[in-house]
Amino acid sequence: MLVPVLIVVVAIVAILIVVTVFRPRSHDTIQDRLMEYSGRAEAVSLEELELSQPFSQRILVPMIDTAAQFVTRFTPQQTLESTRHSLELAGNPNNWSAAQFWGIRMIATVLLGGLIFLLMSSAQQPMGKRLMLAGAAALIGFIYPQIWLNSRIRARQAAILKALPDALDLLTICVEAGLGFDSAMDRVSQKWDDPFSEELGRVIREIQLGKFRRDALRDMATRMDVPDVTSFVAAIVQTEQLGVSIAKVLKIQSEQMRMKRRQRAEERAHQAPIKMLIPMVFLIFPSIYIVLLGPAVITVMESGVGGITGG
Repeated sequence: MLVPVLIVVVAIVAILIVVTVFRPRSHDTIQDRLMEYSGRAEAVSLEELELSQPFSQRILVPMIDTAAQFVTRFTPQQTLESTRHSLELAGNPNNWSAAQFWGIRMIATVLLGGLIFLLMSSAQQPMGKRLMLAGAAALIGFIYPQIWLNSRIRARQAAILKALPDALDLLTICVEAGLGFDSAMDRVSQKWDDPFSEELGRVIREIQLGKFRRDALRDMATRMDVPDVTSFVAAIVQTEQLGVSIAKVLKIQSEQMRMKRRQRAEERAHQAPIKMLIPMVFLIFPSIYIVLLGPAVITVMESGVGGITGG
């Protein structure tokens, strides 16, 4: 009876980790707390204000920060820098730092490994089997956050590729209408809500803070790591250096991006039959055979032919 209960506990803990840690945060936590505090009719203590916060803010975030401080002491700086770049490619989910992400990996490793070891111990399994299953669970806990981060990176890059041709069209229209390139980027960032528009808005803010436009654009290309964006930024920087009309360059880039998007769509269309072959052979065809031949087989067996042939 104890083993099913522990299995349920492990499942609940895993679900809580996934839901509370890996869910996107769309609001500023500090701003939400200030709004809640200012909206109260009567004064409350800091302890009551802390207790009103969700479980993830009161328990998980301090736990992650403590683990991050511990992991930072033993993690090479180059590894932390690579993780920071990966977080930038994913769009800085939940505003995590590289140390916090490694802290999450350590917590998931220890938690899953320890829970599986306790589960096997309660089931009175051999020590070798306990260590093997606990090691496998710990490995899953260590690898899963990186898999999740890689999926976020791929999804963000796909969204950028999808939005790039339309954004370049709008940039071209704005520049041809008389706006400057910075104003056109600002208009695109206000028009849509996608990763590419958000990055254009960040470029505008960096330019307003004193960074050169070419440096801000190159940093944007580095944060995206999309070849089409890199070629677009290189063309814009070269245009700025040579004094060529930026409207013509934008129009050429827009046509090229649309052609590339059409080519990618055709490539996926050609890959679709091959990808559909595996589920058709192993899932659809067996079901069709069962539906079509099943009644015939039953009829043959009931008519006695099966017994005659078997005898």
